[in-house]
Amino acid sequence: MQKLTERFQDAVQQFWTGRDDALQRQISEGKVDAGARGSVTAGRHMSAIEALVVDLLEEAGVERPRIKTRIGLELPGYYRPEKRWDFLVVSENQLITAIEFKSQVGPSFGNNYNNRVEEAVGNAADIWTAFREGHLGTSRPFLGYFFLLEDTARVHSPVTVRAPYFPTDPAFGNASYAQRYAILCRRLVLERLYDATCLTLATRETPTRVSHPEDSLSFERFAAQLQGHAQGFVNATK
Repeated sequence: MQKLTERFQDAVQQFWTGRDDALQRQISEGKVDAGARGSVTAGRHMSAIEALVVDLLEEAGVERPRIKTRIGLELPGYYRPEKRWDFLVVSENQLITAIEFKSQVGPSFGNNYNNRVEEAVGNAADIWTAFREGHLGTSRPFLGYFFLLEDTARVHSPVTVRAPYFPTDPAFGNASYAQRYAILCRRLVLERLYDATCLTLATRETPTRVSHPEDSLSFERFAAQLQGHAQGFVNATK
């Protein structure tokens, strides 16, 4: 477990390094996007974390050709023809695993929060309905949601709720963005929209400081659930 924690720490550090390197490349080429967008559009900044997940699946016995991280990431939907996922494990006519890797960095946390919530819920509703309709195989796949949030003072400050006509869920009363994302991740699992979620907070510094709001949302817990499902698949195909 200690080794996994260290490997994850290194992968998160590479997330920040990759973003900064991508932005510097765009600056040198004269192709700078507005704000911090350039560090996102220039490359796959989650590559190191995805590579760690590949290692975990291979350690569980999943053959590498079944793991998709660059191409072949489209799955049929129910409300749309297809959706490109971030990470898949596919065996013949059966979806084994689908994972979304998402992040949010400052300074505009409020602008993207609702979009991330709608995206997470909508993608899950779409894929589970497609599975119900027989488009993704017969065995229930593992659906995972990984979210990395920049750890700054801003994400820990209370956020005012504006709902003039009806009372809101008390859980959101003055909750910070970090707390709102924790509520989202917990409820995604509670409502069985995802099998496992991970909420990682990381500071933009070297070395980065990595934390999780609670054990149930830690990467170690996420990895254990992912590997458990993968090992079940491997054992069933022996």
